[in-house]
Order: sequence, then structure tokens, then C-alpha cells
Amino acid sequence: MSKPLDLLQEMRQPIRRNSLKRNIDDTTSPVYTAAAHKEIINCIDGVGGPMIGSGAPELVTGSRDGSVKVWDPRQKGKPVATMEPAAGEDRRDCWAVAFGNSYNSEERMVCAGYDNGDIKMFDLRMMTLRWEINVKNGVCGLEFDRKNIEMNKLVATTLESKFYIFDVRTQHPKKGFTYLSEKAHKSTVWTVRHLPQNREIFVTCGGGGTLCLWKYNYPEKRTKEDGDGDLVGVAGSVSLLQNVTLSSQPISSFDWSPDKQGLAVCTAFDQTVRVIIATKLSNNL
Repeated sequence: MSKPLDLLQEMRQPIRRNSLKRNIDDTTSPVYTAAAHKEIINCIDGVGGPMIGSGAPELVTGSRDGSVKVWDPRQKGKPVATMEPAAGEDRRDCWAVAFGNSYNSEERMVCAGYDNGDIKMFDLRMMTLRWEINVKNGVCGLEFDRKNIEMNKLVATTLESKFYIFDVRTQHPKKGFTYLSEKAHKSTVWTVRHLPQNREIFVTCGGGGTLCLWKYNYPEKRTKEDGDGDLVGVAGSVSLLQNVTLSSQPISSFDWSPDKQGLAVCTAFDQTVRVIIATKLSNNL
């Protein structure tokens, strides 16, 4: 049992300077490597190829150096896109990145969250900043409810016990995306993961070693007209389905099984990998 656990712990260590992609069957050498950032890489996400979404297989990384870079493993040595402040501008630590809107071979979005509370959405097809907001606390985690559909919902987790759900289906020209916020965990909310079998159910991971299972409830109508005749989104609500304390230390990562509904794995700062099962999820489908 010790060998697989050792491997998992090794792969969770901070990656310095280089972005690595490894063959899980042979970890002696990486299948792809690049001199990615000048400082520590805080976060990484992937999309595309035969498994997730449409279009090219790509990775996105966010770093303490303030830059967000997109990588295509077929192109060696340099990123296919870089989003960073201009020379002389303040560089904030990027804590979270997420792919979304990858529903065909052309469309793709990247969201990035920063230590000052900024959330920025980049349109990779147009190479523009699509939208941004500040949620006042450092953004620890980001995830679209699905990567391979037209943008629907985006969840952001932050310091100070809060998470935000943005309805990213409708963007108002002035107000942007409608959202709701929720307090949870009584500590930092480290990350969020949506159930693969039901995108309305998701789990958040807390700094006190807790997990909270939530369900998003849509409003009767998702849009309404404002005084100028523009459509603005209408936020729904969330219901807490279950919560549990697994550790006295923060739960730093979580992943659902795409094959077995309710089966999941998580890691915590107590250096323990836990396999867990959430039951009765079919009652909420």
C-alpha cells in the first residue's frame, strides 16, 4: 500500500519553475516539460483531447509571478497563450485556474482567481478579457459545472468562509454575471468539485477539515429584462445536503469518480489520502 500513497504524495508537492506532465504508468521521466514560470506554480487545469471537451488538449497554469499560461503538449517549450499584467503594473499571485466553455473545437474560456479577490475570465478564441470582478477575498478555487458545454455556472471559493456561484449563461452589458454567495465551513473554502453525474450537486472543502455537499436550485426564470430592455441573469439558491468532518487539517484537494457515482478521493494537510463514498445521490437527480 505504501508505494501508491508515496506516488500520490510526490505528485501533490509544489512544482517549481517547470510544468510537468507524467505518464502514470512510468513516473521516472516526464512526457512533457517546459520552463513555465519564474516562480512557484500554484494551480493547473486541463481540457480537450479525447476525454474532456472538444478541441486541442491543453493545460493552463497559474503562478505567483502573476501570469496565466496555456500549454499545448504538442508544441514544445513555449505557451500557446499568456495572460499577464503589462510592464509596470501590479502582479498579483494567481491561486486558481479553470477551463470552461469547451463545447466545440473553437470556443474555450479560462478563468483565473487571484490573492486580492480578482476573478478574470479570458476568451481564448478572441484572446480578450471577457469579464472580471473582485470578491474582496483571495480566490482559492474555481470550477465550471461542466467544461465541455456552453458556459452555465462557475463556482469560486475564497478565504473568509465564502463561496460564490455565478450564472455565466447570461452576461449583462453593465452588471456582468449574476451571482449568489454563501457562508460555509467557518474557515477558508479551499476548493470545489461538481459531481460528474449531476452538475447541480457539488462539494466544497474547508480549512477545518470539513466537506459540505450542496445542490444548486434554479429559479423559475433564469433571466429578466432590466429597465433598458437588456437581459440580466437571475440567481438561484443552494441547499446543504450533507456535511462531515474528516480531519483537523484543511482538505486541499478532492476528485469524484466519473464511473462510480458518489465515489471520491481527497487529500488533507495531515498527509492522508482518503477514499470516501457519498450515498443517496440518486434521490437528488
